[in-house]
Amino acid sequence: MVVALSGYYGFHNAGDEALLEAIVQEVKARGHTPLVLSKNPAETQQRYGVRAVKRAHPLEVWRALGEADLLLSGGGTLLQDKTSSASLWYYLSVIRMARTRGKPVHVFNQSLGPLSPRGERAVQRALKGVQVFMRDRDSLEYARRLGLQAELGADCAMLLNPPPVEREPKMVVLVPRAGFDAANRTLAQAAERLRELGYEVVILAMQPGHDEGALEFFPGFTAELAWDPRRVFYLLAQAGYVISIRLHGVILAAAAGTPFAGLSYDPKVAGFCRDARAPFQEIPGEPEAFVRLVEQNVQPDWGAVQEMKARASASFDRVLSGPRDRKVASSRN
Repeated sequence: MVVALSGYYGFHNAGDEALLEAIVQEVKARGHTPLVLSKNPAETQQRYGVRAVKRAHPLEVWRALGEADLLLSGGGTLLQDKTSSASLWYYLSVIRMARTRGKPVHVFNQSLGPLSPRGERAVQRALKGVQVFMRDRDSLEYARRLGLQAELGADCAMLLNPPPVEREPKMVVLVPRAGFDAANRTLAQAAERLRELGYEVVILAMQPGHDEGALEFFPGFTAELAWDPRRVFYLLAQAGYVISIRLHGVILAAAAGTPFAGLSYDPKVAGFCRDARAPFQEIPGEPEAFVRLVEQNVQPDWGAVQEMKARASASFDRVLSGPRDRKVASSRN
């Protein structure tokens, strides 16, 4: 079976590349063939050993969906129009194309929103009758309020296997994000205090071309700018504690078994931390509160984390197991 994958792939964002790596891993493990819609098909093919086509080329996408047996839209936060309405229309257009071609569609382990009223109406029309897996409970409740056929899954990156690295208890990794100056200042103040207390503080930015400005808040600290999910995962698995503004900073820490706390710039960060029963603050946050979390080694609920991993795996079983002789009615919306 050929499985088309639609997401924010090929843009050198470590979180989305971690999602792609995990989805490709799980699709291949079940004996199927991934076909990725990517900004950079050649690089995606080389890195992940998959077929890929240019996601911005409508004819290539149309042909790819014709070859596919089904479409997985996600993971990530694709269905939102806060940052760009064009992004929402793009992902909904891919879903409409797949449905027009009679292909089963699954909105797969995504967060939902924020959406404008217009965006909500567009999502309701495009996803009528589509099976939706939400990766956090807040998104699940939102999807159900919109009348979508939704159930709870989990972020696919939770299924990546941690690298064989020895954990360093006194190493703290801080993950900033450009565009949130007050939150970055909070992390910088926490970094200074942690260094005074004898911790090794490493600053990890996860999106080259975007996060360079965030690193300017941390002069004098060891810093790295990396989009390769394997490198990011290695550092987060090595750390004794992680504090992250970026969602996949906390998700990959959880996958690695590293205790973590979130600094929530977006409901999806708070939603993940709530589901993991892990500490978090809303931006801008309070530096000393984060320092106390590190000193006290405050942990998430690792049982809840294991439940997330089980839900993520089960969602793949649900959509990729069994015969695929049914067709989805074409969408007229």
